Amino acid sequence: MKISDVMTKDPSYCFDTTGLTEVAKMMADCNCGSIPVVDGPDTKRPIGTITDRDIVIRTVAHHKNPLTMVAGEVMTTGPITVSEDASFEDACAAMESAQIRRILVVDKNGACCGIVAQADIAARAGEHETAALVKEVSA
Repeated sequence: MKISDVMTKDPSYCFDTTGLTEVAKMMADCNCGSIPVVDGPDTKRPIGTITDRDIVIRTVAHHKNPLTMVAGEVMTTGPITVSEDASFEDACAAMESAQIRRILVVDKNGACCGIVAQADIAARAGEHETAALVKEVSA
């Protein structure tokens, strides 16, 4: 099975200049906790990711005002990605190796075309594979 069979296709995305208020609204509207940060609307190459945890830990916990900040100030740079042609197993291995709960999926041009979360893996994998992923990511 390919990871493209499991991924959430065409996820919402933002830019490093997008305000955190707008990012948080996107998360609420999409019922998700992570938004890819891309380089532009035409190329959509991932340059980072921003999670709800990033917003809380990198702003509120440091007495910064998230209402005046942008994604680029709190995002995690250097996102781990897999090709849309990657196997399910290869994507799981990449998540385990990088100890990440979500991985971005890119097309042949490097544009973000999907995202896979642990929950997506759990919904499609067996108990053993899911347990192994959770264990490795949480180590």
